[in-house]
Amino acid sequence: MRPIAIVAAALCLAAAPFTHAQDIKLSISTGGTGGVWYPMGGAMANVLSKYMKGTAATAEVTGGSVDNVRLLGAHKTEVAFSMVDSAWEGANGIGKFKEKVPMRTIAVVHPLVMHIVSVDGRGIEKMSDLKGKRVSTGSPGSGTEVMALRILEAYGIRADKDIQRERLSVAEAANAVKDRKLDAFMHAAGVPLPAVTDLAATPGMKVKLIDHADSVEAMKKKYGPIYAATRIAAKSYPGQDHENRAASVWGVLYVHEKMPEQVVYDIVRTLFEHQKDVVLAHREAANMTLANQQIGASPIAWHPGALRYFKEKGITPK
Repeated sequence: MRPIAIVAAALCLAAAPFTHAQDIKLSISTGGTGGVWYPMGGAMANVLSKYMKGTAATAEVTGGSVDNVRLLGAHKTEVAFSMVDSAWEGANGIGKFKEKVPMRTIAVVHPLVMHIVSVDGRGIEKMSDLKGKRVSTGSPGSGTEVMALRILEAYGIRADKDIQRERLSVAEAANAVKDRKLDAFMHAAGVPLPAVTDLAATPGMKVKLIDHADSVEAMKKKYGPIYAATRIAAKSYPGQDHENRAASVWGVLYVHEKMPEQVVYDIVRTLFEHQKDVVLAHREAANMTLANQQIGASPIAWHPGALRYFKEKGITPK
C-alpha cells in the first residue's frame, strides 16, 4: 500500500482545515488498482474537486476495506469505502480491530459480488475442488479477505490447512493465474471487475466463475443478515458462457463521526447531484441512488450531514 495523502490536520484534533472553503482537502481511501473502488473513487475525487468549492480531493490506493476503516480511525483519510462486514467489525472493535472506530455512514454505494475465479485446465469446477489448490483470498487489510474466509468456512474449507493460501491484491492474483503460479482467486467487487475482464481477454485463458451462493445461509446464521445471494449474468466477462451464483454484500462510504456536518452535507450533495459523472468511471455507481439509501444496508449510524441532505430530498435512511 502506497503512502496515503493526509490532510494538514487531523479531523478530531481541530476543525481548522474545514474553516475556510479553500482549505478543504479530502483523501478518499479506495482499494487496489485492479478493482472497482479505485476508478470509482477517482471519479468521486474529480467531482468533489470540480464542484465543491475550494476542495481538493484525491483517491488513494489501499489494501481495501479493513485498511480503509483503520485509516479512518487514525484520521489519515477523510472518506473511506468499506464492505459492510468489515465496517461493522471496525465500529465494534472486533475481528481485525482492537479498538472501536468512531465512524458514520454517508452513502450506500453498490453491492459487491464475490468473484471466485479460475480458468480452464486447473481442475476447479466447484468449491470443494479448491482443496489442495493455490488460492488467493485477497490482500491483507481487505474486506475481500474477511468475506472470503467466511465463505470457505461455510463450505468446511480451512484456509490455513486445506488450500495453499496466498494473500494477493486482485491485480497480482490475476497475473499469477496467467503465469500459472495460482489456480484461483477470490475478490469481492462490482461487476465488471477490471482484473477479471483483463484475465478473460487474455489469449489462451477461459475464465471460470465458481458458484458459491450456497454459502449465504450459513454466513447469515453466524454473522447476521448482511450477506445476500445474487447472480453474475452470463457474458459479464469475455467467454463467460453461464451465469454465476454468488454471494454479495453492500459497499458503503464512511467518514469519521467528528467530520463537520456542513462538510459531509456538501460531500453528499455534490456526489448525488453529479452521480452521472461517477457512473462514467464505473457502471456500478449507478446503484448509488436515493432509493438505495433506504434499504438498511449499513448497520452503522448515519452522519447528521448526510441525514440533512436526504431529508431535503424526502428520504429517511435506515
